[in-house]
Amino acid sequence: MGIFIILLVQILLWGANFLIPLTAAILAYLVFNRPRRWLRRLGLPDLVIAGLFTSFLFVLFVVAVIWFAEPVTNFVQNLPRLMREVQFKLSGPGGPLSAVSEAAKAVDDAVEGSGDKTAMEVEVVEGSSATLTIMSLAPQLVSQIVFAIFMTFFLIASGDFFIQRLVESMETLSDKRRAVQVVHHIEDRLGRYLGSIAVINAGLGVFIGAAMVAWGMPNAIAIGLMGFVLNFIPFLGAVLGATIAGFVAFVTFGEFWSAVGVFATYMALTSIEGQLLTPMLVSRRMRLNTPILFLVVAFFAYIWSVVGMVVAVPILIMAKTICDEIKGLNRIGHFLGDADDSIARKKRVRSDSD
Repeated sequence: MGIFIILLVQILLWGANFLIPLTAAILAYLVFNRPRRWLRRLGLPDLVIAGLFTSFLFVLFVVAVIWFAEPVTNFVQNLPRLMREVQFKLSGPGGPLSAVSEAAKAVDDAVEGSGDKTAMEVEVVEGSSATLTIMSLAPQLVSQIVFAIFMTFFLIASGDFFIQRLVESMETLSDKRRAVQVVHHIEDRLGRYLGSIAVINAGLGVFIGAAMVAWGMPNAIAIGLMGFVLNFIPFLGAVLGATIAGFVAFVTFGEFWSAVGVFATYMALTSIEGQLLTPMLVSRRMRLNTPILFLVVAFFAYIWSVVGMVVAVPILIMAKTICDEIKGLNRIGHFLGDADDSIARKKRVRSDSD
């Protein structure tokens, strides 16, 4: 068993460039499959429906690229300069870390005064390796997104082919019904979860953008859109967005406490969303065990980076749904999150009969 797990992790790492868009396409297929059936009843063929859905995804992708291309490129190109400005404002005269900087300089002077006078000449090369790394990842990311969209098209165009093959592989009628039921429940829960989260994140992005306007931040709309996108990443998305907003505020205003205020405002809005709105609007059966969710997000972040953090929650929802529907795996499903209503009823009936 241990060898199998090690091999599985290695396969996930080795095939990340292929498995990431494939996983995204499968999740998109499960989300769009129920609307596809509705349109199918209206007389539209699966090929046309697939074209409509994937065209919608492609338009969203193009709009996002056009909208974010210039600000993201400027931010990446100016990142070394911004880092130098932040370092100067923090450690320079009158900065919050000026005392620490002066103490470190005094220690360096003392060490240099007591050591050898000869110094090694170091050639400073312009540019930033981090900037080059970020820029080099763009073509790979674009190719994966395009592959995921095309794969989604073929999956949707296939209709219920894979579900039919799954049902045909089952021996008994009850197993066939259970297989269809599991697939439909996965489609239902993924659709509701992603739909609810998208609406919540859109509202959060609007409030973040309005708060940034109130603070007088530049590119407040872009920061609001950033909040919408990053909030799909559990745990780290809010911290990353707040850090970037605070970073921009510090460079813009030149005041430490203004940056802290922007950071705190961003975190307060995301905390209200995470602690109040999401528990109220997301169904009880889609709430997950927080420590398990954190471990799953960390694992997929390790093997698939940021994209893994985004797909971790839908994958965990799929796993929990399968465990809830298969009798022998009910305990695992209960461990992964809140028990399904049907399981809770079965337990109540069992306790009443005892």
